Amino acid sequence: MKTRIGILGLGGVGGYFGGLLAKTYFDSDVIEIIFIARGETQKAIAQNGLKIISDTNETTVFPNLVSNNPNEIGNLDYLICATKTYDIESSFKSIKNCITPDTVILPLYNGVDATERIQKLFPETTILQGCVYIVSMIVSPGIIKKIGVYEKLFFGSKNTLVSKLNELQSILEKSAIESYQVENIEETIWEKFIFISALASATSYLNQNIGGILNNSVNKAIYISLLNEIGSVAIAKGLAMPNDIVAQTIIKLEKTPKDATSSMHRDFLANRKTEVTSLTEYVVNEGLKYGVTTPTYQRIFEKLSK
Repeated sequence: MKTRIGILGLGGVGGYFGGLLAKTYFDSDVIEIIFIARGETQKAIAQNGLKIISDTNETTVFPNLVSNNPNEIGNLDYLICATKTYDIESSFKSIKNCITPDTVILPLYNGVDATERIQKLFPETTILQGCVYIVSMIVSPGIIKKIGVYEKLFFGSKNTLVSKLNELQSILEKSAIESYQVENIEETIWEKFIFISALASATSYLNQNIGGILNNSVNKAIYISLLNEIGSVAIAKGLAMPNDIVAQTIIKLEKTPKDATSSMHRDFLANRKTEVTSLTEYVVNEGLKYGVTTPTYQRIFEKLSK
């Protein structure tokens, strides 16, 4: 029996990492990669494959199957999901019969509550925790562009068999995916959330790319204020965050291409639905819950939610 791995959400994250898996295991006798897609994305990949464009090259890959039909997809051993956070519940509806108590689900979302939300849908299934650092985006259906060389994937779980985690790690490593099993995965996810939440909120509010944030003293002050507020929320929640989390996050941003921006900012510019609920309002609500004031987040959320 082949190990069957589904990729749900073929955007910048799912498309890129799913593409690396498809490239490695297309002719495999032991692993099968299934892209779960519909509409124009399904049609484009079925006809032309999935194209991944980087700074130095481009490659086209084909999964073993691209489908949104649960009867074609069948039961999955692993599911890597990377849709938008507002689509978490709805995206699982059509494939709920493909998920069994033996399926291991790896969520790779921008928010921090995905594991909890998916666990409510599938209480008997193993749901890992995970996050990624990467700058990548959809150019058009079936075409993903990655900017820069920085890409890291972190995952872990406190209640999953080590053998399952090791198997997943081996699968990822063989696809040249820089991945790390992390014991304190919740803190790692929050470090990423601090990075992406403040960046998404600042770039969208100021309508600036990363260079426009770092190279303008007023804009950078707003960004740092966001970092301080969300860092205080994390500490109030009891998470063991580094004392220099603000400085660390700024260094990460300085290593990111200056002409890049957040996915939420791109969605605002394109008049698409955004993740403002998960990336901005969530921090305001958690601040209220734990008695932490977040005036900058509050001001930005009020503007972005209009």
